[in-house]
Amino acid sequence: MTVSLRSFVPFAFAAAVSVLSPAPALAAEQFINVLTGGTSGVYYPLGVALANGIGKAIPASKTSVQATKASVENLNLLQAGRGEVAFTLGDSLSDAWKGNEEAGFKTPLKKLRGIAAIYPNYIQIVARADAGIRTLADLKGKKISVGAPKSGTELNARTILAAAGITYKDFAKVEYLPFGESVELMKNRQLDVTLQSAGLGVSALRDLATSVDIVVVSIPVDVIKKTNDPAYLPATIPANTYRGQTTDIPAAAVQNYLVTQDGVNNETVYAITRALWTGLDQLVAAHSAAKSIDLKHALDGMPLPLHPGAEKYYREVGLIK
Repeated sequence: MTVSLRSFVPFAFAAAVSVLSPAPALAAEQFINVLTGGTSGVYYPLGVALANGIGKAIPASKTSVQATKASVENLNLLQAGRGEVAFTLGDSLSDAWKGNEEAGFKTPLKKLRGIAAIYPNYIQIVARADAGIRTLADLKGKKISVGAPKSGTELNARTILAAAGITYKDFAKVEYLPFGESVELMKNRQLDVTLQSAGLGVSALRDLATSVDIVVVSIPVDVIKKTNDPAYLPATIPANTYRGQTTDIPAAAVQNYLVTQDGVNNETVYAITRALWTGLDQLVAAHSAAKSIDLKHALDGMPLPLHPGAEKYYREVGLIK
């Protein structure tokens, strides 16, 4: 089921979009670092596919793909000029633009610029079937992994659990681990449950479901409403997304974005944006989550200014009049 993202409040373009100035010619050699996430997540394979597309679009460029702790680290690296393109969750992006210190941003990251809204992340809570977990209330007293510290996943975990009336103190144990490591501990019965914010069919959870019987825990709509955050939307994990999951499961979703920073020149970002939208087949081949990426929704809910290079592309294709 595709999540409708129309309920995101669009950023006012009059304030968000810079006036295009003549773009400098592309340098003979450019370094383009794509900031992703853990190798067992969705950002990384999509980042590899995107980097390949960028390399073809800008033949003189040297592209690299960096595995990171995802959203929060990516945005701080961009602000510091240590990357040119990054994947991020929408709530983390909004926090970075505003400067939410509790979310990992000591000051507003005003160098960030938007490229596109891409696909929704589903907040997926998956337990071992023998752990006795069927509802959010059953999580209390269990051993859980919530993602790397202050990652986008961990911020999602704090938000959803708080809305359900659960704090980290309610667990027997809390681990802050990437997806793959969380799954290995679950296989070894050292953890009962993992919360992973990722596209549907994330490889770590597919791996878990082929090794042990699982239960996908539902996140009711009333819990999502209690987050009081418009970035969180009701969604559905379709039946048979994972082995043994035979029914649709209510869940929460948060939009993902592709972003850059204002130090990257207009023509480079134009080429990156064009590579994204003309190379969707390669992204879908890299991960099925990319099936939800749709040009019609490229500007949905963008919580910060669009980069002029991206704006140029969207004007050419008629998305911005």
